[in-house]
Amino acid sequence: MKVDVVLGLQWGDEGKGKIVDVLTPSYSVISRFQGGPNAGHTLIFGGEKYVLHTIPSGIFRENAVNIIGNGVVLDPVILNAELEKLKSSGRKTGKLLISKKAHLILPTHRVLDAASEKSKGSQKIGSTLKGIGPTYMDKTGRNGLRVGDIISGKFIERYTALKNKHINMIKQMNFEFDITEYEKDWLEGIEQLKQFEFIDSEHYIYDCINNNKPVLAEGAQGSMLDIDFGTYPFVTSSNTVCAGVCTGLGVSPRNIGDVYGIFKAYCTRVGSGPFPTELFDETGKTLAEIGREFGSTTGRQRRCGWLDLVALKYAVMINGVSQLIMMKSDVLNTFETIKIATKYNMNGEEISNFPYETTADIKPVYIELEGWKCDINSIRNYDDFPQQFKDYVSYIEKECGVPIKIISVGPDREETIIR
Repeated sequence: MKVDVVLGLQWGDEGKGKIVDVLTPSYSVISRFQGGPNAGHTLIFGGEKYVLHTIPSGIFRENAVNIIGNGVVLDPVILNAELEKLKSSGRKTGKLLISKKAHLILPTHRVLDAASEKSKGSQKIGSTLKGIGPTYMDKTGRNGLRVGDIISGKFIERYTALKNKHINMIKQMNFEFDITEYEKDWLEGIEQLKQFEFIDSEHYIYDCINNNKPVLAEGAQGSMLDIDFGTYPFVTSSNTVCAGVCTGLGVSPRNIGDVYGIFKAYCTRVGSGPFPTELFDETGKTLAEIGREFGSTTGRQRRCGWLDLVALKYAVMINGVSQLIMMKSDVLNTFETIKIATKYNMNGEEISNFPYETTADIKPVYIELEGWKCDINSIRNYDDFPQQFKDYVSYIEKECGVPIKIISVGPDREETIIR
């Protein structure tokens, strides 16, 4: 038995939540392996919309075990707000377990995030201001507070020491703040967390593998936001690529199975940073309007552009993707022609590999394909798609060298074609 992986291949917002929900009937355990509440995984079924920020997207399958892994950073306030919404929905849910080694986002981490972003001025990253970056900085700086510390007997002492350290840092940044109310909610959230089982998730998952229980690892954000391989410095603070499963859950590399790589039929990005195929014209506005491209966590309108094959092939390579999943195919229903970037023009030279210097002047080199000019939302069998759509799929498969096994033509569970 292997651990299969679902992750995004672009700049996040690819639709991972829906696909995890679709795949979960085949898995006993679903585990988040990195990121924090800067993620927003949207699920729609039965006409109802749910947005998850920390909880794995398998929570709506009542027979599934959901694990928040050690690579995740967790804010008790946001997690408990999610849990309250789940309770009020009346839907049956699966079991939730939390790794003792997952790091806690403190109220002062949020302040540090805001102060840091403000100090950058026009060079700001586009942070969600949830305290993610400062929490990972404390983790790598060996100062962090972890879930297991909650039951250590010295939690308040450790919390106070780290909070005071942060306050001294914030004062030096000349940034005004007041954490009184949020700290009250945060400490109440810590008490609420105690109702859950804290586990050594690496042992739990190892036992699942040995007992032939299928495990699905769920990523957050996207590969192009990876701290090492993304469009640095406009990236997130964790490893969003497949290697993050090994460090974020304690899974051996040889225990990685299928890697499901999710991408949109076009591209979007939230926040600052390079985006070679971004469209500033009416086409870009049309993509945003039809695709309802607004961040599920921030509410910010996403930047939109044509599919970038240079970046997609790069993400397929570094993740070892075995199956591709194409989302929001229906957004392209109305276009006469559809463009795909196959190369970049960089400083007068055409390149096919994703470059190191992503802040340089990069212009995409496009090919054009004929659009299908019809509504594909109601199609449930691949053979019924128009030939132009099949040509679009075939071109991407040929270029990436990986089959597209799942196609989404709408937000609902049922609007999913498995080939």
